Amino acid sequence: MSGRPVVAVASGAAFTFSYAEHGELLRAAGAEVVPFDPLRDERLPEGTRGLVIGGGFPEVYAPELSGNEPLRRAVAGLASSGAPVAAECAGLLYLSRSLDGQPMCGVLDAEARMSQRLTLGYREAVAVSGSSLAAVGTRLRGHEFHRTVIEPAAGPAPAWGMHLPERRVEGFVQQGVHASYLHTHWAAEPGMAKRFVERCTQ
Repeated sequence: MSGRPVVAVASGAAFTFSYAEHGELLRAAGAEVVPFDPLRDERLPEGTRGLVIGGGFPEVYAPELSGNEPLRRAVAGLASSGAPVAAECAGLLYLSRSLDGQPMCGVLDAEARMSQRLTLGYREAVAVSGSSLAAVGTRLRGHEFHRTVIEPAAGPAPAWGMHLPERRVEGFVQQGVHASYLHTHWAAEPGMAKRFVERCTQ
C-alpha cells in the first residue's frame, strides 16, 4: 500500500470518455488512481476511498451493467458512506435508479431513459451547491452531449446553474456525490481534483 487514497475510475467499453488529465491531476493531488470495469469487475478496487465515473455509452450496455449486481451494491454502499463520487453524463445514468427500465445503482432518486432528442452544446455553469468536487460559486465552461433524459433533472441540491443556452439548474449533490450531465475539464480548475482528493482522506 502506498498510503495514498485510492480513487477508482470507471473504464471499459461502457465508460470510454474521460480526460487523461483528470487522472494526472488526481495523482498530482496525492491519489492512487485505479481503473476498474463496471461490466466485468464485481467489486471496487481494494481500499477505494473515492470514485470517478465519466462519460460513455451505458445505454448500450444497460442489461450487462444491471446484471452486475455485486458492483452496483458496492457503488451504492460507497456513496451512502459519504465517500466522494464524481459522475458525469454516463456516470449520472449509472447512479440513477434505472436506465431504460434496467436497475442501476440506485444512488440517485431519478430515472433515466433514451430520448429522440440530442442535447449538444457548450454551457456556462456555476456550482450552486457545495460538493466534494466544487465549492459554491465555482465557474466552469463545459459541454453536454447525450441522447438521454433523467427525471427529475435536478435534485434538492442541484450541481450546476447553467447560463447557456437558457438558465436552469441541473444535476445532483448529496452527501459526497456530485453527479451531472455536464462534462468538465478539471485542468480549467485544478482545485477540483485537489478538493476531491482531500475529501477522500477525511
